[in-house]
Amino acid sequence: MAEGIVGEFFALKEATQADLLAMQMGDFYEFFGEDAEIVGETLDLKVSKRSSGGEQYSMAGVPIAELAPYLNALVERGFRVAVADQQPEGDGFVRRIDRVVTPGTLVDPTGASARYLATALQDGEEVGLAFLDVTTGEFQMAALTGPDAPEQALTELYRFTPTELLPGPALREDESFLRAVRDRIDPTITEFDVEAFAPGRARHTLREQFGEAIEEIQPAADPQTGEVAGRAAGAALDYLERTGVGVLASVTRLGAYDPETQVTMDATTQRNLELVETMTGGGQSVLETVDHTRTAAGARLLRAWLTRPLQRRGELDRRQRAIDALSAEALARDRVRELLGEAADLERIASKAVNETADAAVLVRCQETLALLPALVSALDTERLQQSPARALLTELDHERAAALAETLETALVEDPPATVREGGLLRPAYDAELAELIEQHEEAVGWLEGLAEREQEATGIGRLSVDRNTTDGYYIQISKRQTDDVPAHYEGIKTLKNAERYVTPALREREREILRLEEARNELEYELFTELRAQVAQAAALLQTIGRAVAELDTLCGLATHAVEQNWVRPTLSTDERLQIEAGRHPVVEQTVEFVPNDLSVATGAGDERRFLLVTGPNMSGKSTYMRQAALIVLLAQIGSFVPARAAVVGMVDGIYTRVGALDELAQGRSTFMVEMQELSNILHDATEDSLVILDEVGRGTATYDGISIAWAATEYLHNQVGAKTLFATHYHELTALAAELPRVQNVHVAAEEQGDSVTFLRSVVEGATDRSYGIHVAELAGVPDPVTMRASEVLERLRDEQAIEAKGSGDQGQPTRSVQAVFDLGGGGVEKREERSARPDPAVEAVLDELQGLDVAETRPVELLGQVEEWQRRLEEER
Repeated sequence: MAEGIVGEFFALKEATQADLLAMQMGDFYEFFGEDAEIVGETLDLKVSKRSSGGEQYSMAGVPIAELAPYLNALVERGFRVAVADQQPEGDGFVRRIDRVVTPGTLVDPTGASARYLATALQDGEEVGLAFLDVTTGEFQMAALTGPDAPEQALTELYRFTPTELLPGPALREDESFLRAVRDRIDPTITEFDVEAFAPGRARHTLREQFGEAIEEIQPAADPQTGEVAGRAAGAALDYLERTGVGVLASVTRLGAYDPETQVTMDATTQRNLELVETMTGGGQSVLETVDHTRTAAGARLLRAWLTRPLQRRGELDRRQRAIDALSAEALARDRVRELLGEAADLERIASKAVNETADAAVLVRCQETLALLPALVSALDTERLQQSPARALLTELDHERAAALAETLETALVEDPPATVREGGLLRPAYDAELAELIEQHEEAVGWLEGLAEREQEATGIGRLSVDRNTTDGYYIQISKRQTDDVPAHYEGIKTLKNAERYVTPALREREREILRLEEARNELEYELFTELRAQVAQAAALLQTIGRAVAELDTLCGLATHAVEQNWVRPTLSTDERLQIEAGRHPVVEQTVEFVPNDLSVATGAGDERRFLLVTGPNMSGKSTYMRQAALIVLLAQIGSFVPARAAVVGMVDGIYTRVGALDELAQGRSTFMVEMQELSNILHDATEDSLVILDEVGRGTATYDGISIAWAATEYLHNQVGAKTLFATHYHELTALAAELPRVQNVHVAAEEQGDSVTFLRSVVEGATDRSYGIHVAELAGVPDPVTMRASEVLERLRDEQAIEAKGSGDQGQPTRSVQAVFDLGGGGVEKREERSARPDPAVEAVLDELQGLDVAETRPVELLGQVEEWQRRLEEER
């Protein structure tokens, strides 16, 4: 059994749910046992051994002054770290855990990205969510309702990508939900006190923080839904208070947002469109391409806009008007961006001030940023910008209060303060009369020292004599050993060096005591004055956050305007109908790297709405995927208020963007490529509405040909007949092109190719009509596949080009599809032999499967059940071969 210090460490560790404990011992924070081994390996610290109770324990430590960076490094790697400080008690001290720093409560992270603490609470068919960024004070909550609420919650979590999640009692027992969270986001998952989610406790916590104003935040029209969101928000605040990180005061407001006002984009869609990261890890994401922001807060806001596009036409129009004006005023825009490059992150400064971690340099950056406001307003004072929303962002701020705080900080702080706040040199003498007097006395005492060496040389006749100071000996007189015989009697020796001796005199000792007294008094007074100054900044946290958010939005709008001008993007028309018409559209990322061929797109143009579903065919590598993704990205960019890469665009706003673009095997989760493909397809068929945009890049390619064609065929009919979403479907199953003659809203388009002899040129232009060739063998040749293989493939292809037909099931046709297939070949003997044509009607076993398929209600079948049924049909059909 561990005793003494080690025993105390383990007793404290047992009392906390933290992963690691840092316990103060004098001037160090120490880790013991397994904690020491983890810290040593993670932070590359030296691990030693300490004996206690006859046992040896690992031990690693960091100096008190260096705890913060080590703590940040541990927490950013996902560890929850408890900190036990020494606190005076009686004639001694005790050690108590006064804070637990977690991934979601880290106040001073190394990066500029948002760090959200999320809470999620399920109550029946309702899920309440709350997202809190303690580094900026941003706090939002939302409520979801209906049987799909947990899946919708996953989408919202993916949008915010929290670093730490507190699931409520029901969700922490939901293994499928937690597995999906880990797969898609991988936050630290913390099981917090169930009572914190209780309605009464949450209401009390929110009222304590926000007062009666909390009643206005929770949606009055739906008090029950408002309550479940409020319970999630209350639990987040409760967790902050329990961890003791001291940032509650920086949480000055709570916003209730409605996910219904945002465009639905699940995690798959965000990955497929490569919004914030690429699928391969190389190249550029959309965010990296369009990001011209000059501030960390602006970069955070741009990311939030891209991952949370809106359906609120008024807000989108406001952003468009701001970008339009900024695009037209190049000189003003450049001046604004130049000023923004000097701006600090006021939201994070406010949080640091509240948490008492802001040093003098941080407050200087605060002052400098506040001082930029008049210049920013002046830069926007042009005829075009005077009435723009961009200028309104700043003119609506409390400039008088901001100027007063800036003046106070400028009066108080020196231009280049030291890094530490306890050793003086932070404040200007004129800031405080008592401080000025102490500084004057200190300078007078130090001035006496400046002439001491010369005076002592004259008095003693010793030429090689100097006066200096260090932390060990204090002030001293140093004399060369060759002249020590001339040292006066009142000199007292204090240290012998190789070539010199050090001495002090009674007068020097007295003056040193006076200097140290004055330095100590000055340092204490400066620290006291500084903490008062920092408290003033903390009291202005709400003001700083408001200004910081306005500056961030101005930065984001300026960045989008800059990109629009540089890349010749245009302002899209946000249509009140469902039209999607793009003239000479381009992919925002691809156009940066290659000579891009623009293409038009026309969907849902009215006139009977005959173009709601485009079947896109064409060669491999011809640009079908790029064509469809650029359509989705143009819609998305329009719905964040941005300009878009096109000559002209009319965008009827959508409620969701859904994509199925391809998949990698997820064997660790027991899911093959085809399983992932079918789950993604299932989600689209269940979730998309007639107001959605659906992008399908191949469906059914992960299984046998006839299985794949059948699934793609049925999915097309279902999207056309039941869902009605605007859809672009790229496929190499050319049999599907026959659907355009049977389904009234399906149209064929294809990516053109030009053949000249044996050579094929991909024109990358999309034209009307279908194609019956994919040129896969030509692509194989380009990839370097050996000639015997490609030649043999060409022979096989020619023999397989027999007539095939599948009868389409239109919106009013409940008959069964029929099939005539002759593309069966024999690889034996090195030749291709045509077999007897199969009957157009399947045998009884196949007939039974088709009957079951006909009777299956896809909309009411859970994805897992649907996949199980498909696998069962495959097994039965395999047995009949």
